[in-house]
Formats: sequence, C-alpha cells, structure tokens
Amino acid sequence: MWVKICANTNLDDARMAADLGADALGFVFAPSARRVTVAEVAAITAHLPATVEKVGVFHSQDVGEIAQAVREAGLTGAQLHGGADLALLARLQEMLGDGVNVIQTLHWEVGQERAVEGIQGQLAALHGGQRVLLDSKVGTATGGTGVSFDWEAARGVFATGGLRMIVAGGLRPENVAEAIKQLQPWGVDVASGVEARPGKKDSLKVAAFIRKARKT
Repeated sequence: MWVKICANTNLDDARMAADLGADALGFVFAPSARRVTVAEVAAITAHLPATVEKVGVFHSQDVGEIAQAVREAGLTGAQLHGGADLALLARLQEMLGDGVNVIQTLHWEVGQERAVEGIQGQLAALHGGQRVLLDSKVGTATGGTGVSFDWEAARGVFATGGLRMIVAGGLRPENVAEAIKQLQPWGVDVASGVEARPGKKDSLKVAAFIRKARKT
C-alpha cells in the first residue's frame, strides 16, 4: 500500500515521516493553512532520502509555473488540485518527463448524491496507469477538511480498471484500515488526520497510520 503523508511544513516532520516508512511526502502550494513556499520546500527536500517521493500540491493552472516550482523545490511529483484539466495534465507530464509523477485530484462533494456520476465521467478520459487522488470537498474547501466522503457509494469509482486510485479526505489511524477494506485503493493520503495541530505532525499518529495502512 502506497502511503503519502501530506501538508508537511518543516524538515523535522518530513524526516520523521520518511523514517517511519512513508512512500511519499506532500507539500502544499495551494491556498491552505499549511501552505509553504518553493524556497521553504527546497530547504527541506535537500535533506530527504532519494527513495522518498516529494510531491507538490498545486492549485495553479499555469504549466510553466508548476514545472518551475517542481524543479526549484526538488520535487519528484506534482499533484494537480485545481480541478480536472486533461490538456494541462498531458502538457505538464510532457514537460516534466517520466522522472516526475503527476497526480490528478478529483473532488467528491460531500452530501451530493450524484457526485459519483461526475467523477466517473472524468475518470473515463484518463489513461491507464495514471495516478488519481479522490478527496473530499466540503463547501469551497477542497482539501485538509478532515471529512470523509461516502466510501460505500464510491466503491464503483475505485474499481475503475487501470488507474492508480488514491483515497484522501478524513483519513486517520482509526479509520484507514476500513477505508482500504471498502475501497481497495492503490494508495492512501493523509494530512490533518496525523497532526498535533495545523502544520505540525504527531509522530505517534503518523506511525500508527502507516502501520495500519500496511496491515491491510
């Protein structure tokens, strides 16, 4: 099970998550209480193991801006959080090359019964092997909400063949095993669910999350 610990804001937390076995670390450049700058992330990634993926979360729709940030921050992945744009996805992957993984975020609007139909339509246009992260949307908040979407309703979405589906939104050590059991995702992503406070990770929660995700 691929595990990403997202919304890191400092070197100590990033090192701790890497040491505990995280496959990927996320850094949020999109509007957020946990937002960081390119310079801040560059100072962190320089001290992380080469084996750990470093993923920037972007709300920007500017390909050049994203690509420049990826290079300057020492990232190995870009997560597009500003809505599905297949043309942007293709241009960015071409510009960055095979050495950088691009993750497309799709948003499940919590409380919207027909959310699954819109998401399935977007998935149909994506190619095999693409990484797709499904996160909760609550009002205008599209990440870091601490709220889960309807896993039972989303089972069909995660059964989409050929895509590497990642579940996010409201995950924490207490429920990650159940999310994996219900959805059978390729990976899991957590931010607020392993924090002591916004922007600061709790090492015990990070350790428990990774352990429980890997037991399933």
